[in-house]
Amino acid sequence: MKKFLYPLIASALITITPFLLTFEKGQDIVRGLFGFSEFALLLLFACARERSKGVLRGVLLVVITALMLVVAWIDLQNLLALKNWSTGFYGVIPLLTCALAVAMMAKVPSFTFPTISFIVFVSLIAHLAALNWDASQPLAQFPVVDYLSRTAPKPVDRKVLPESFVQKYKVLDSVTVTRHYVDSLRSNVIVLVESWGIPRDDSRFTEELQIFDGVVQQLGVHSRMYSRTRTAEREDWIFGFIRDSVTQTKDTTFLPQEFAKKGFKTSFFFGGDSAEQWRYKYIYHLFEKAHFGGFNPNARPFAVNGPRLDSSLAKAALSDSVMAAKIDSVLSDSSALDSAKQFIAWTTRDTKFPLQGLGGAYQGSADENDSAYTVRLMGTLRLIANLARRHPEVRFVVQGDHEPILSPVAFQERFYKRWVPFIVLN
Repeated sequence: MKKFLYPLIASALITITPFLLTFEKGQDIVRGLFGFSEFALLLLFACARERSKGVLRGVLLVVITALMLVVAWIDLQNLLALKNWSTGFYGVIPLLTCALAVAMMAKVPSFTFPTISFIVFVSLIAHLAALNWDASQPLAQFPVVDYLSRTAPKPVDRKVLPESFVQKYKVLDSVTVTRHYVDSLRSNVIVLVESWGIPRDDSRFTEELQIFDGVVQQLGVHSRMYSRTRTAEREDWIFGFIRDSVTQTKDTTFLPQEFAKKGFKTSFFFGGDSAEQWRYKYIYHLFEKAHFGGFNPNARPFAVNGPRLDSSLAKAALSDSVMAAKIDSVLSDSSALDSAKQFIAWTTRDTKFPLQGLGGAYQGSADENDSAYTVRLMGTLRLIANLARRHPEVRFVVQGDHEPILSPVAFQERFYKRWVPFIVLN
């Protein structure tokens, strides 16, 4: 029993002494009764003292003692950091407690190494069981774990919008924004801007919105449950849900289908390959016409009908300016001929990550990605604003699909997570 209790008491001495000497009235007294790391090291100290010889014995004892001092010092620094105290004379506490602990172990018999491993494992299980029983009084203290947790970089809180932002803009915790703002009496253009999120720098967001001055009818932000373009597309086009009266199965109805029933011409525009985000599987079921751009064999290693595609057939994607010109042409022809109204959905592409020329996903510096992204985003937003000004008779509903992702984490942290803007024009 002596060879178990002595290291247990000595480890308690190392961890409890600095806590008592720095204790203040009203302080939270949650503290482990013994130091887990110190307990394990003291058991190893006794084992090394008895079961090793010569130079190896001396080296092991010095190393183990040094590790005890390091753990005791870390424990002290954790306590002082909570109070914003300097080390001062408290720095002698680890030296004294570790010296006393080693002195206590001078004549204590040792366990074998397998037995020590078993004791340490049982001690950890006992600590976890006691923690579930009474969390206010843990059995063991883990200074190294506490230190790593305290000094680890804290992630930026990007999930909650500040109150100042909520008071300034209309905030909707909903993905079904488009159906509330489309106009069944005139043509509509639904624009999903790739990677347009809410910047944490409010002045930056203000600068983006200024591009639409003069044509804004409503603006705000809303949340996205999933950061995926394909999901955002289908969420934005939802009209409602129906239940079959016979089978009782539920199905989804989409805005382009409903507008087609009212005589609108429906079309979809995207400057990339139809295989990106597997669009060919659902776009042709929702729209009468689909206008795609470049052909990318990497986006679909197999053709729709099965055979492998030849990479030599690859074509560059069409830029947002090209797609904007195509939409402008459709709207102008429709207006000039006084033909059927249009329901157009356009997913932009210029700000798709990873950005071309900056390496793969998560590569490059945050500033490089920010600079390139800002130029491309502002360019796309100006295209949309100019298109809305050229066609004041058309309702535009513009929103982001998700915040910038597949980019350096430091750049991602400049945006709120899962929040995107929406803006209604004309």
